[in-house]
Amino acid sequence: MLNDIFLSKQNPVPVFDLLLKNVARHIHLQPDETDFFISLLQVRRLVKKAFLLQAGEVCRYETFVLEGCLRNYYLDDNADEHILQFSVEDWWTSDLYSLLTQTPASQFIDALEDTTVAQIERDNLERLYLEVPQFERFFRIMFQNAFIAQQRRILQNIGSTGEERYLAFREKYPALERRLPQHQIAAYLGITPEFLSKIRGKLAKG
Repeated sequence: MLNDIFLSKQNPVPVFDLLLKNVARHIHLQPDETDFFISLLQVRRLVKKAFLLQAGEVCRYETFVLEGCLRNYYLDDNADEHILQFSVEDWWTSDLYSLLTQTPASQFIDALEDTTVAQIERDNLERLYLEVPQFERFFRIMFQNAFIAQQRRILQNIGSTGEERYLAFREKYPALERRLPQHQIAAYLGITPEFLSKIRGKLAKG
């Protein structure tokens, strides 16, 4: 397995420290449960611009970002990109609809930086639920949070100006703004790069 590259008998889980801390925020695992969870994980490295998932494929993995940055986006009929989500260290991502229904994905997920992820395959996720039932609660919380975030974003896009959306983005993701080029942020906010530049100029002047 891919995770054999990273593990050793002396220090079996260093590469998964961030992931295990993420899990520990919601559930408490016994050592044997942690070992079983890790045994189901695969580590994948993507170079910048590589795809984790392409539209038309069936999403088979729930993915956790260990290092780097991913984006979820879809292409409309005019081939314009609409960015749905950025995922950096300590974030989960997938095309959730495709994963749960096992139907072709509508989203692309690609790497904006060289990125390392830990993945659990859908069938192994079901095994995990059976062997460690606490994980049903954990992923229920993750899926609920994803739904809430999506609903908030839809309402924000309907009822907020471009400047208000940018200010909310900057407040929520202060570190992320410094890692992303302007055109990516603009695509996420649903505005043009030129308009984002004007907003930034206005805010800089106070």
